[in-house]
Amino acid sequence: MAEEMQAIRVHEHGDPSVLRYESVERPEPTADELLVRVRGAGLNPVDTAGRYGQIEYPLPWIPGWDLSGTVAAVGDAVTDFEVGDDVYSLVRFPDAGNAYAEYATVPAADVAAQPETIDHPTAAGVPMVALTAWEALFEQGDLQDDDRVLIHAAAGGVGHIAVQLALQHGATVIGTAAGYNQQFLTDLGVDQAIDYEATQFEDAIDEPVDLVLDAIGGKTGERSLSVLREGGTITPLLDAPPEEQLDAYGVVSQQVGVEADGDTLSEVATLIDDGAVTPTIAERYPLADATAAHEELESDHARGKLVLEPEGDTDA
Repeated sequence: MAEEMQAIRVHEHGDPSVLRYESVERPEPTADELLVRVRGAGLNPVDTAGRYGQIEYPLPWIPGWDLSGTVAAVGDAVTDFEVGDDVYSLVRFPDAGNAYAEYATVPAADVAAQPETIDHPTAAGVPMVALTAWEALFEQGDLQDDDRVLIHAAAGGVGHIAVQLALQHGATVIGTAAGYNQQFLTDLGVDQAIDYEATQFEDAIDEPVDLVLDAIGGKTGERSLSVLREGGTITPLLDAPPEEQLDAYGVVSQQVGVEADGDTLSEVATLIDDGAVTPTIAERYPLADATAAHEELESDHARGKLVLEPEGDTDA
């Protein structure tokens, strides 16, 4: 008889109340996978998109892609990890990751050794936002060490990691956030913090920037074109500005996507252990309280990341 575990599952699309905490069959790893005892599962906006059915996965569906935990079993073809290793991962994204559970199977290529200087729940909040920020800044944005970069929503999950990655790379960083997050941006080390509730960011920037990381989209992305130098780049996480506006300003848009990447997560782990990047966790919830966690996620007030902890793993 197969062993069971506790997990969050979605049986029908809808608001956070559709998240059910229930017993399910524990998965078994294939030859190139690990079975991970999940110690923390990070929340991301895409989790709510799947819950609403805006991104469709076969039901019942276990949400979640970000996780950190301990290797419980390894497939026959896995050579780089062994039982007892502490690891973290963005699991199979954009395919279903099934991270909101006590156990999850993870392709070995998606996995990296967890940073040694942070605990499991904190590590669980890192993978998607760090890989997204890395893609936006370095892969699509081609950030140089003497560039000026504007990061919107700089106190959010992607934003606060992007700020630190850009600073350690040597860039000049301008960040936008609400008034109550201005001190947080200062503590992160931004060169200029802009309160978008008090001023138009275009009016506060006195010198063109080379790159804009736009985590907001819509009119914010369109307005950002005016602060880019000619030939500059905007890397939108959501919708890109219209092509005719890009042409009018003489700038380019490089759309940001993200996928599982154990190698980049290894680089991020080194930066965390070296003190160059410090992830911020806004709040931790027991796995059984996923509904409350999703309600907070949708409030859009979190500074940093929200994380679920399976039963018995609080402060793991």
